[in-house]
Amino acid sequence: MPAERPETLRVFSLNCWGIRFFSQLCTQRYEMIGELLGREQHDIALLQEVWSEKDFLFLKRKLSSSHPYTHYFKSGVFGSGLAVFSKHRIQDALLYKYSLNGYPYMLHQGDWFGGKAVGLVIVDIFGLKAHVYVTHLHAEYSRAQDEYLPHRMVQSWELLQFVRHTSCGADLVVLGGDLNMHPQDLGNRLLRSHTGLRDCYTETDTFDGCEDGHTLIAANHFSKKQDLIPFEKGIRIDYILMKGSQKVSMKCESLSTTKGPVADKPYPYSDHEALTAELALLHSEDSRQHGSSNALAVSEQMDVVAEARAVVKEGLCQTEALRDKATYLMFSGLLLLLLPLAMAFLPCFCSFSTLGLLGAVCMSLLLSGAMLYLLFTTHIKVLKETDDQMMLTSNDLQTKLTGCRLSGSPSSDGSPELQPLSPFKREE
Repeated sequence: MPAERPETLRVFSLNCWGIRFFSQLCTQRYEMIGELLGREQHDIALLQEVWSEKDFLFLKRKLSSSHPYTHYFKSGVFGSGLAVFSKHRIQDALLYKYSLNGYPYMLHQGDWFGGKAVGLVIVDIFGLKAHVYVTHLHAEYSRAQDEYLPHRMVQSWELLQFVRHTSCGADLVVLGGDLNMHPQDLGNRLLRSHTGLRDCYTETDTFDGCEDGHTLIAANHFSKKQDLIPFEKGIRIDYILMKGSQKVSMKCESLSTTKGPVADKPYPYSDHEALTAELALLHSEDSRQHGSSNALAVSEQMDVVAEARAVVKEGLCQTEALRDKATYLMFSGLLLLLLPLAMAFLPCFCSFSTLGLLGAVCMSLLLSGAMLYLLFTTHIKVLKETDDQMMLTSNDLQTKLTGCRLSGSPSSDGSPELQPLSPFKREE
């Protein structure tokens, strides 16, 4: 059957940096974001870091005519920060909260309280069933000493598993959000290789935006310059990814980003740059002729999983060491607690107020050690479970690779060979 005239789907994604009382000019920037979305009339807007439900409700009222269908994903202490605004009817929604997301005692970072997650909305677009995902992964606070790399790796794995197992019946798949990963970071490669999702930046016909697609740039008034070290010009950590099906092929016709300062405004929309992708939807019985599948070869998939398992195992060793320290702290508190109890029988040696103070300190050590022990034990179980799942995937890929070599075909799972990149397809 010949391909029909393409429909165009416009997708918008932005990390709004909406931390009330901490982010600068929050109210004014939400007003600007609402004006932008109402003016540009995107089909779908995927927002991250909308931490306050009041801000979501403000945008919902402002966009009630242009984007009548909305969903706000609630998770964690402060919420997931994820919100979807759509011109098309949202049929269903689902939220998955990541198992690992930092530590509660890192109060100044706040990731643990944010309840980072991936949200799914099922949208009826031009009579097609679209699975649209929005997500926000744990931040990378230090490129050189990234203690949260195992957490982000687990999140990447859970994200790809969630997408794989919930998108089976979809006609088209779109994922947008702040992945907090560079294009060639391991977690990013893992996600793309095992879901078939394609990066709109490397696939687009035309691009208008920051150099190399950067979404954190030095020219942005709100960006923290220390976050860009050693990347002086900027980094690309926000994405719109897409995938078609046997029924529909997707092609990114254009991708654009904001470029820091906004015309006629004294400040940008956020500390991140916004992304807008225009996606052409081509109806076809066989989407492969339009290149909607771009999976890596099985052997390359195995290499990526092996790298990811190494990171998870390293994180497991680190977490076990932290649990050992929590155990020492707990038993130290328990042993020290015996000291004021023993001193209580010597009233002339110490006052009751001093005994009470010593007892409170010892009890605090005991309880802190016990809570940390439980926290790290939970993290260890998550890391072990992730490693077990990766091992199953690796074994399955090994079986496919063996069958592939015996049959002499490039891929035993029916995935096509990688096509050479067009002149615009570039990676950082």
